[in-house]
Amino acid sequence: MGPGSAAVADGPASPGAFAPTSAPGPASVPEPVAVRQQLRTEFPFELPRGYVDESGTVHRDGVMRLATARDELIPLRDVRVQENPAYLSVVLLGRVITRLGTLPMVHDGIVENMFASDLAFLQDFYRQVNAEGHTRAAVECPHCSEPFEVELGGSRLGES
Repeated sequence: MGPGSAAVADGPASPGAFAPTSAPGPASVPEPVAVRQQLRTEFPFELPRGYVDESGTVHRDGVMRLATARDELIPLRDVRVQENPAYLSVVLLGRVITRLGTLPMVHDGIVENMFASDLAFLQDFYRQVNAEGHTRAAVECPHCSEPFEVELGGSRLGES
């Protein structure tokens, strides 16, 4: 290993960049932290129709956070879910939607009064952000090799 190699391998690297080295061993293996992307935990959405509150205001823009195991387990204890398993998605969405328009808080009572098309949208959105981890994928055109993104739309919760 030449004198310049050690300085490059041991010196700080800019985030996302790897210092080249010709020496085998730990210095030649990039640190995992340098290649990791920051975990995205909140996802904005816009409802197709919007939730109409008691004063007639329509709320369409919102934010959903990633669900935790606790979010998926606690609703199973809910009597409404035990009596009607279809109610699970209402309770679950009430836990993970952190903002909807100018409402001070979102809960299952808000979700159960949404239009069916908005509920279906949120169920699909929940599945996309929690099962796949994101709603868009980077792909490359097989003909011209131009990169672009596609929406990973799919079926609703419980459908194959």
